[in-house]
Amino acid sequence: MKVEVLGPGCKRCDQLYDNTKAAAEAFDPSAGIEIIKVSDVNYFAKMGVFMTPGLVIDGEVIATGKVLTADEIKSEIQAKL
Repeated sequence: MKVEVLGPGCKRCDQLYDNTKAAAEAFDPSAGIEIIKVSDVNYFAKMGVFMTPGLVIDGEVIATGKVLTADEIKSEIQAKL
């Protein structure tokens, strides 16, 4: 599973990244959750994310412009497994 955190490096983007890492730690490593931080503005536009931070799971935009909690992210990951 590929989880992308989209953001230019602002405080809110870093918080979403940290929350995403915390959520992924709740799953067995064999789940293969890969977390990637993306700061390419052109990629944001391609994905339709015009407000950061953004969260993308397996190519599907889950959230834009808000910082999800670790529990919210965990629920989204669980739904995709």
